[in-house]
Amino acid sequence: MTTTDTISLFLKDEAATIRLGEDLALALKAGDCLALSGDLGAGKSSLARAILRAIADDEGLEVPSPTFTLVQSYDLRIPVSHFDLYRLGDASELTELGFDEALQNGICLVEWPEMAASELPAERIALTLAHEGSGRRATIEAAGQQARRIRRVFAIREFLDAAGYPEAKRRFLTGDASLRAYEAIYPDAAPRKILMDWRPHPEGPPVYDGRPYPKVAHLAQDAYPFVAIADALRERGFAAPEIYKVDYEQGILLIEDLGTQGVLDDAGRPIAERYRQSVACLAHLHSMPFPRDIPVSDTHTHHIPDFDRTAMKMEVQLVLDWHIGWKRGSAPSDAERKEYLAIWDALIDELAAAEKNLLLRDFHSPNIIWRPQEAGVGRVGLIDFQDAMIGPTAYDLASIVQDARVTIEPELFRQLMDDYLARRRAQDGFDEAGFMKAWAIMSAQRNCKLAGLWVRLLQRDGKPDYLRHMPRTLAYLNVALEHEALAPLRDWCARAGIGQSES
Repeated sequence: MTTTDTISLFLKDEAATIRLGEDLALALKAGDCLALSGDLGAGKSSLARAILRAIADDEGLEVPSPTFTLVQSYDLRIPVSHFDLYRLGDASELTELGFDEALQNGICLVEWPEMAASELPAERIALTLAHEGSGRRATIEAAGQQARRIRRVFAIREFLDAAGYPEAKRRFLTGDASLRAYEAIYPDAAPRKILMDWRPHPEGPPVYDGRPYPKVAHLAQDAYPFVAIADALRERGFAAPEIYKVDYEQGILLIEDLGTQGVLDDAGRPIAERYRQSVACLAHLHSMPFPRDIPVSDTHTHHIPDFDRTAMKMEVQLVLDWHIGWKRGSAPSDAERKEYLAIWDALIDELAAAEKNLLLRDFHSPNIIWRPQEAGVGRVGLIDFQDAMIGPTAYDLASIVQDARVTIEPELFRQLMDDYLARRRAQDGFDEAGFMKAWAIMSAQRNCKLAGLWVRLLQRDGKPDYLRHMPRTLAYLNVALEHEALAPLRDWCARAGIGQSES
């Protein structure tokens, strides 16, 4: 039996009621039913209006009372249906109003839920408003994930209070493919800031040598790596966000907003100038030494891990585990697996003499902010580097010139490669031939990983949209396979049927 969690809050005025609505808007997900109870004038409609305007990110959104229509629907970031059941004749009429479909596709806000309590889902969030002195008392009852989400947004509100922004407006910004989510924070009379919600999660089952995937792949499990790398990058003149406040235990960070412009145009195509500046920034980063150990606090030093053989091989195994079966309908044979992994062992051996330095790991369009008001490397904002490692510098160049989510046409690809190499040639000791071999190996490693990842996202996670990147990924892989050092892998891929355009 699920235990119900009860939260009680005193709302001193209408502004506090609106803030509660804005906070709840960040906690609600599709499939949630929020039942709003209270006497006439208790503030149910005010709270519902605040939730709707926050989800819409539109303070002027018209929110008419559904008292007579019984339901008003809004096509927002998450669809929301606002029900007022005060005039409902019979509880069974709720089905005729389309409640079940609305709940399946989005959020349902229900005023006067008592009129159809038997028809509402048992796992609902119950919020009761009552007059108390000159303000209101809000009592929230929820269970399971719903309760945990609500507790989380209130913990973030307390964090903002401690940071000196108790009344700041909060808006959903984005949730990435990992476990992090982001909010835009609007303090009064101060520039917008970004809140990173990086809640602790269990490690997961062991996948290799008794270790869970994040530890094998050296993925950051807390905020220390992000803070360490951000500080080190800023000290060297790069545009990483300033960290204003961190709660390491809870995984909440308030950081600088580097801007809203990216490196793609409105149609999602690469803007050549911005990509060229990004590559110039990368060449500058690769030209300077970077510390392996970075003090973060009096008690913690972050050691940047190596992009080692184990991590590389676990990633390229995604081709074996997911791509081949999807491509041809049968799993690879033991002999195919053994040969493939032996090829990668030999290729990784070839990287022993490669230039190694800091790898940001995901240096591509989603993680680059364009800052036209700045100059030099400051024009390129860096926002995703918590999984940074020390490894072949060619990896990050492959990430940007073969952007996984954007088609980089051959002409722009050649321009970007020329730009990078020209800058590196001007630096003492640059081994261009060795670098280009490392680039081909790292490009193949990254694209083999992605070719398997897109299928895993489809089959395991039910996310088919990523499959649209497959033809691009295979085209990029074919470019890497042209290098003579990759002849064994090229031959293996040809026999396995990998590298052909698939849809």
